[in-house]
Amino acid sequence: MEYLSTPQAARRLGVKPATLYAYVSRGVLTRHRTPDGRRSRFARADVEALARRGRPRRSSRSTSFDIEIETAITDADGHHVRYRGHDATAAAGRVCFERVAELLWTGLLPDRFRPWPGERVEVPDAITGVRARLRMAATLAASSAGIGDRLDPDLVVDEGRTLIATLVDSLPANPVRRVPALVLDDGRRLHRTIAGRLWPALRPARRSPELVGAVDVALVLLADHEMAASTLAVRVAASVRSGVSGVIAAGMGALAGPFHGGASAEARRLLREAVTTSPARAVEAALDRDGLVPGHGHVLYREVDPRFVELMRHLARSGDDPVLDAVGGLGDAVRRRGLPPANVDLALAALGEMAGMPDDAGEAIFTVARTAGWLAHAVEELAERPVRFRPRATYVGP
Repeated sequence: MEYLSTPQAARRLGVKPATLYAYVSRGVLTRHRTPDGRRSRFARADVEALARRGRPRRSSRSTSFDIEIETAITDADGHHVRYRGHDATAAAGRVCFERVAELLWTGLLPDRFRPWPGERVEVPDAITGVRARLRMAATLAASSAGIGDRLDPDLVVDEGRTLIATLVDSLPANPVRRVPALVLDDGRRLHRTIAGRLWPALRPARRSPELVGAVDVALVLLADHEMAASTLAVRVAASVRSGVSGVIAAGMGALAGPFHGGASAEARRLLREAVTTSPARAVEAALDRDGLVPGHGHVLYREVDPRFVELMRHLARSGDDPVLDAVGGLGDAVRRRGLPPANVDLALAALGEMAGMPDDAGEAIFTVARTAGWLAHAVEELAERPVRFRPRATYVGP
């Protein structure tokens, strides 16, 4: 039987060690002693099962964080992801991100692509890092366009186009790299797409039509994903009738961190170790270090994440690459250990690594993509009664 230390188990579950021991006291997790009897350890299989099941209830009185919210936007059923009834993986590579975003906002898939107008805003040079710059750009963009304090369903398409285009155009771009055309699976060439405009800002070392296309595929696949943590934060902000800047700030705040929007950066570290040592050693090192394998496992998917499969299919078109071999080797290594399969964060990490992008490029792609879904959910929330999210606390203090 394989065991995790207390810090490893706590990190895998995303809780504090004290919460871990609370699970033990409530009988939802079994603690084992090390041979010397001085430390606690936990069976990896038990921890993985609990991680997939989610945070357990404290008692028969329902204080669970399970929240069901009706939506007509995205359906993730464990095998497919559908936007307004359209299969997202089938659309990727065939329908550009801009058309998919407008499908999320209106329920109708536009007949053709039209470039979005951006209003570049100057983010101070003192603000560094993609996360901070995107937050500032979103605030400045909403303010300059006069949309920061309102959220109008009738204007969401125009405001969404301008906001996302401004986010991308406001990132510092490599001046020697022109905006490339996006080539879709059927050979159509689209100019001034969001994927193409994002490309110089990602500052890739390697350029190819296939990799530019993979950026657009990633944007499509990440545009929404049901009720993720950042999306719930957006719905809460919209429920108190925050304006565009407020709901986007709520989404960006929840997206930050290694367990959501920043997960691809940790997965890139894993990929590099797999290339320089071996996939098996990289998995072993990750388990020893964190108690989990970055870029693997997802609460909605017992089998492989379909978004991972689709993005990797497009990346494979770029030809032989050590990163592709490493991804395949990691899949074999986790299967042998009975660990969860890969998720889209690993594919996003592979894209960044193959193209030679900065480590935070994955978070930039994720943020730009998910802004489309956030706006759709914010508008949908306006149809509900205000302030409907008011959970009660169970006081456990002195």
